[in-house]
Amino acid sequence: MRMSLPEEKKWVHTMVIPIRWGDMDAMGHVNNTIYFRYLETIRIDWMEAIRCAPTPTGEGPVIVNAFCNFYKQLVFPGDVLAKMYVSDPGRSSFESWCTLSLTTDPDTIYAEGGATTVWVNFPLQKSAPIPEALLAHIR
Repeated sequence: MRMSLPEEKKWVHTMVIPIRWGDMDAMGHVNNTIYFRYLETIRIDWMEAIRCAPTPTGEGPVIVNAFCNFYKQLVFPGDVLAKMYVSDPGRSSFESWCTLSLTTDPDTIYAEGGATTVWVNFPLQKSAPIPEALLAHIR
């Protein structure tokens, strides 16, 4: 069953992530936990690219819910083509979505997932309004 991305999603970032030998498990395919690492990698790469990177002594994103649907096995060697989308900006949260393909097979989605992200003031351990600079990229 394929995930349906919200109609109001906005494409924001694409990157290539090399599959490492160590990403595979004893079954000979990329371990399911690594897919979440790929989703995290593109989220942080996007935030750095738009100059909204988290600062551990200040503010940044906290993932409060994450999911991944697996359709086809990824194996080494290869390069993952990750495409990230965002939607549903609120005062302190937004949704992120990602599709994972191979650069050699970009039309086949191997997995797709997403996360609910809350912007947090780390010293106060409380949600905070999404900064305008970030919000401009989400809207």
